[in-house]
Amino acid sequence: MIKNFKTQIGLWSVAVLTGLVGIVNVLSAVTPNLYGRNHWLKEFLPFEIRASGHIFAALTGFVLLTLATNLLRRKRVAWLLSISLLIISIFSHLLKGLDYEESILSGILLGQLILMRHVFTAQSDRPSIARGVRVLIGALLFTLAYGTVGFYLLDGKFTENFNWREAIIQTLAMFFAEDNWGLQPTTKFGEFFANSIYVIAASTVTFAVVMLLQPVFLANPATSIERQKAKEIVEHYGCSSLAAFTLLSDKSYFFSPSGKSVIAYVPKGRGAIALGDPIGPIEDRKEIIVSFQQFCQRNDWYPAFYQTLPDDIDLYTSLGFRVLKIGEEAIVDLQNFTLQGKAGKNFRPSINRLTKLGYQVNFYQPPIANDLLHQLKPVSDEWLKMAQGSEKRFSLGWFDETYLRNCIIAVVHTPEGGIAAFTNVLPEYQLNEITIDMMRHRSTMENGMMDFLFTSLLQHFKEEGYDSFNFGLSALAGVGDNPESRRLEKVLHYLYEHLNHFYNFQGLHAYKDKFRPSWEPRYLVYPSLTALPNVVVGLIRADSGDRLLDYFKPGA
Repeated sequence: MIKNFKTQIGLWSVAVLTGLVGIVNVLSAVTPNLYGRNHWLKEFLPFEIRASGHIFAALTGFVLLTLATNLLRRKRVAWLLSISLLIISIFSHLLKGLDYEESILSGILLGQLILMRHVFTAQSDRPSIARGVRVLIGALLFTLAYGTVGFYLLDGKFTENFNWREAIIQTLAMFFAEDNWGLQPTTKFGEFFANSIYVIAASTVTFAVVMLLQPVFLANPATSIERQKAKEIVEHYGCSSLAAFTLLSDKSYFFSPSGKSVIAYVPKGRGAIALGDPIGPIEDRKEIIVSFQQFCQRNDWYPAFYQTLPDDIDLYTSLGFRVLKIGEEAIVDLQNFTLQGKAGKNFRPSINRLTKLGYQVNFYQPPIANDLLHQLKPVSDEWLKMAQGSEKRFSLGWFDETYLRNCIIAVVHTPEGGIAAFTNVLPEYQLNEITIDMMRHRSTMENGMMDFLFTSLLQHFKEEGYDSFNFGLSALAGVGDNPESRRLEKVLHYLYEHLNHFYNFQGLHAYKDKFRPSWEPRYLVYPSLTALPNVVVGLIRADSGDRLLDYFKPGA
């Protein structure tokens, strides 16, 4: 703990000092040199070399400012760039005006970075690094070529015309020689062209640096060997409503050092969002969470766990994570579920009416026939069109024939033999519980159709000997209700109250509550408040399949 604290202090001091050196470099580049030192340098160094000192001082200052926050992220590329730029900075200050004070400041930071070299382990995306290097080299060459050709061709736009040599020198002088080598535009276009050199240089260098510092992007979620290993672990240790969803094709896998536990996650931007808690033996839990933290740090990701159970909250907080309640899961006790008496009076009229009309619910066991899947597809498409959204992923399944073929599917058949609605359900491996996944229906249907379907599900799986039925997460339910709730949870409670007309949170919760479930809390575990925006964006991208606009449509 003390070591981590010292490391954080060191990182913050490096970041602050880097920002300070960057500011000093930029200010030094645009201010005149001390007359005595500059007069002495003129005897030994031509203008072109002294001007280049201004150029490199300015460029290193600009880039160091962008690198300061990336050193906090422990970026290896940021460390390498900073080392290189500080060496250039030291010589630039000496060349442009014997500014040894600035050189000493850069030298102090260089020494600190070298001493802390073991701390900067976070990797960047390799294709992005290659692209960034190409853009950086191209940016410098293009800016020089752009300025040189422009000054050579734009006769009459400035107080003097330039030959090729003078055009090159003038372009170099634009970068922070004290007086831009006396450049005086005579037209508005000439002034525009001179300013455009700065804009092009700054924008292309910024883009290059951003490319160099991108977090690692995974091209493929997982190999077939990793999927098989994850499947074996999940089948042996899975005991939550999310266990089956960890095996869907959008997941990547991180295995514990022992190889007995797995974390199923989706990397999006800087967020590595794990679905639920780690799956594996309890004694392996702390080791895999710590290892996952270190793995994410190396890839410049923020680790987070979505829809975790209450069981390991103390462990997460002891490892430095923050915990936010995000809703409650509705779990019906099938042993006590009944349609008789007072408990079933709200359901019996719909069931009796639809049964008399000729509707019936049939249960299909895997493997599901292709013919049935082809009949279900139009129902799913109609539902998606009505919902004005795209398929959700990550913590839910989506209409994929390979996936659905291995599910139990309950289908509501119309009196004519058509399909009015369907849902797929999943077992929870080590729990004697069944979980609902997709629920799709036609845009027009008989009143009470959902009551008819869900009561049929509950009765069927009660007869099959299951202990409980999981209706899934009721988002934001029970969040921020208590006076002692965290401030962020109270903010979510406010959204729950005021965004209900867009997303019908309360209506969905009330409908599930008709079945008299027990409500169990679920949490989002995240590393820090500063990381939370990246985590939330990563979660939205994972859930929406990167179709962010669809995600925010009302009813989606």
